[in-house]
Amino acid sequence: MKKLLPYLVLHLIIFIYTLGGICSKTAAGKEFLSFEWIFFYGLLLFILAVYAVLWQQILKKLPLNVAYSNKAVGVIWAMMWGVTIFGEKVSVGGIIGAVLILAGIVLMSAGGGEEKKETDGDE
Repeated sequence: MKKLLPYLVLHLIIFIYTLGGICSKTAAGKEFLSFEWIFFYGLLLFILAVYAVLWQQILKKLPLNVAYSNKAVGVIWAMMWGVTIFGEKVSVGGIIGAVLILAGIVLMSAGGGEEKKETDGDE
């Protein structure tokens, strides 16, 4: 479980990041500089600030290549938000793309993703 925890935290961070997309799209539908626009735009900036800090912290726990490959799951979250909140349709190509993203994440994460430790050349 201890090895799985950084991945769960990573996906929570990505989830938080995708909430910014909801705020952005919602703000785009409001009148410029209206209270609603300022609220959603401000919320977007807050989410991005929180995400930036959390992202830097998770990079201390996971290799960069693993973290970035898992970041692609944000596309899947965006598709889910589009369907559930904005009433958008998902195409067959979108579903195939989501499956490919998941397969890539599994391959990258299961492939070790461990950075090789540098040695002093004693080998």
